Amino acid sequence: MKKISISLVLLLFAGSICFAQKQLPVLTNYSQIVTGDQQTDVYFPLLKGKRVAVVGNQSSIIGKIHLVDTLLRSGIKVIRIFSPEHGFRGNKSAGAHINGGVDAETGLPIVSLYGKHKKPTVKDLKDVDVVLFDLQDVGTRFYTYISTMTLVMEACAENHVPMIVLDRPNPNGFYVDGPVLKPAYKSFVGMHPVPVVYGMTIGEYARMVNGEHWLKNGVTCNLTVIPMKKYTRNMIVKLPVKPSPNLPDWQAVYLYPSLCFLEGTVVSVGRGTDKPFQIYGYPGMKGDYVFTPRSIPGASLHPKFQDKTCRGKDLTAYAHNYRHNPQQIQLKWLLNAYRRLKAMHVHPFFRGSFDLLSGTDSLRLQIEKGYSAKQIRKSWQPDLEKFKKIRMKYLIYK
Repeated sequence: MKKISISLVLLLFAGSICFAQKQLPVLTNYSQIVTGDQQTDVYFPLLKGKRVAVVGNQSSIIGKIHLVDTLLRSGIKVIRIFSPEHGFRGNKSAGAHINGGVDAETGLPIVSLYGKHKKPTVKDLKDVDVVLFDLQDVGTRFYTYISTMTLVMEACAENHVPMIVLDRPNPNGFYVDGPVLKPAYKSFVGMHPVPVVYGMTIGEYARMVNGEHWLKNGVTCNLTVIPMKKYTRNMIVKLPVKPSPNLPDWQAVYLYPSLCFLEGTVVSVGRGTDKPFQIYGYPGMKGDYVFTPRSIPGASLHPKFQDKTCRGKDLTAYAHNYRHNPQQIQLKWLLNAYRRLKAMHVHPFFRGSFDLLSGTDSLRLQIEKGYSAKQIRKSWQPDLEKFKKIRMKYLIYK
């Protein structure tokens, strides 16, 4: 009887260890976390008496007050704003041309870091003493804010300007998955040899870019990261502000790593609807969900299949089942759409951007050859294991 009891205890103990190693994601309100920008006592002394340039957008807020307004009210000398894709106020469609100009609320000059001018120039930085970076990332390689950060770090390194990153939570930071980018497919939607979902905050990612010498010519940025408090990696964070116009809520952010692959195909992911990146479909395709994309200024001016009825699937319920879903990119929706449209003789299915989003041509070729999701996922594992070893060196939140 004693032997059975001891065995049972050991079994339960082993089970608890396994459970601890793979924590379930927890849906978390943003207010529970102390973000980098909230810790003004830590970074204000680094800005005092200096000419500051801010890389920010609508997500750069402390409570309900914009970071730039907080800085100005505190006597910090902000001389320039750099804005990423979607603009400083976050009201531009994906890929839309962004002009510079003047911020109507502060009168500060805005320099767009999108379009042909993705990297600050010598002129942009000549009178800047320090760059303050504060953008809300969503933890996927093809989301362009990490590319913007990389190019700003590079410009700062080349012009001997220090850079401070105010860290924010990664709402998809609870797993690492997807194909690792190959050098031949480097672009603004993927600059580094990392998987689609890299499981790092934007501050941790900046440390990795610097430490692995991924900046041009191996230069190193004088980088300071202001870490968060009360953040854990298993959090699915409800963001208080849309990080971009077509990611309106936590469900869209949660589904984005899986559905964004469909952006590189003929399939709609709901741009021009009330559920972008929560649905997918195509005219005439079998499916129990019906939607009609429309033009929405500031979000989707000319969405796929504008004013045409599409059929497909609503994945909102899948997102709400997050605690029971596998912690990985879901391939079945991409494979399902490919097979259904192939049966409808829709060709080509893939667009030129698919390989750039994937970071490789392997995924497309595997799908065309009829690989299963299990076979595709198995092919990712060697590169994922190599990346995880690199990643471990730069984690702030263990």
